[in-house]
Amino acid sequence: MSILFFVATGMLTVWGISHLVVTKSVVKGFGDLSLDNKRIITMEWIIEGVTLVFLGVIIGLVTIIDRNSHVSLGVYWLSVIMLNVLSVISLFTGFKIKFLPFKLCPIIFTGSSILIILGLSGL
Repeated sequence: MSILFFVATGMLTVWGISHLVVTKSVVKGFGDLSLDNKRIITMEWIIEGVTLVFLGVIIGLVTIIDRNSHVSLGVYWLSVIMLNVLSVISLFTGFKIKFLPFKLCPIIFTGSSILIILGLSGL
């Protein structure tokens, strides 16, 4: 069902944009850091935000164009793999931090991948 793909698209795109919007305040939250460390944290937040927006947009586009094509199926399955890799990384890093938004990442990543799988199964 296409709606499941679009819900995953929305979740990923919104979560990615939220990463981009709060990057500056997140970096400030780390306190007094060297310029190099600030740049590394900034880069990581921007990369994760852009990756999530990209995944959301490409899932949405292949769903609109032709959700049953071989290319679309490849995009869906590669996105599921990528989201689960990100989820595992988040479980071992950000999930251990007391700040709630960090704990939401693996839930959003895994939840989105489940929606894609359910969409593929026709539910």
